[in-house]
Amino acid sequence: MAQIVTLENPREGVALVTMTNPAINNHCSWTGVAQFAAALKNAREAGARVAVLASGVPGHWFEHAWLQDLADGIEGKPTTAEGAAWFHALREIGQTNVVTIAAISGDCSGGGAELGWACDLRIAEEQALFGQPEVQIALTTGIGGTSRLARLIGRTAAAEMIMLGRPMTARRIYELGGVNEVVPKGRAVAVALEWAATLASRPANALATLKRILIENDDLNLTEALKTEQQLFQGVATTPESIQTMRTIQARFDRGESIRAVYGNRRKP
Repeated sequence: MAQIVTLENPREGVALVTMTNPAINNHCSWTGVAQFAAALKNAREAGARVAVLASGVPGHWFEHAWLQDLADGIEGKPTTAEGAAWFHALREIGQTNVVTIAAISGDCSGGGAELGWACDLRIAEEQALFGQPEVQIALTTGIGGTSRLARLIGRTAAAEMIMLGRPMTARRIYELGGVNEVVPKGRAVAVALEWAATLASRPANALATLKRILIENDDLNLTEALKTEQQLFQGVATTPESIQTMRTIQARFDRGESIRAVYGNRRKP
């Protein structure tokens, strides 16, 4: 089996997971998705706290499902790997002890875009296009291209994308709230790794619990979400690490340092 996905560790606590399948322009074959899920799992088990998801194919990030695998699977024919790999990948992206950043360096669509929507953060290059073209393939979205997308950019914009099946620019997705940053061509991975370095320096327990709060907020009404958020806060706030950090920061305020000096005044994570 050809190796489509590579795993690197550019710094402590940070994993760089790269999919490179130029033969099919990074369409997501079942083999590619299976290797992607395995790489995320290996990174997590080795202690990575942040995973940057990247593409090694110019012009393409993760594109939609490779239709050969999709059609073969539906018809009960052999596929390049098990279709369940998609759910393994989503489960790994959702692990609370690893923050995922999609470094979107090219076009992304369909199931590939859905993997990106599932990530915690998204950095997109200015030339990238985002699409959910399933309706043009006589399909619907299946793993978040409607449900998760509507939560990110709103029902009206999501309806436009999924029903017309036409792509949107990175800039428009950013304006709608679907990506965190738009960067010049060739800069997505570098910027994502900068964010990853900052995230890896944050207290692990607090960061993991914040991700859990975000995930649970997606599934609960506001009353239950607030109750859960307070319960999780209590669990973190009472740890020795939190108490010591609070006292250290308060001491800086007591010495006359400003909010900006303590927490930073630039728009960086």
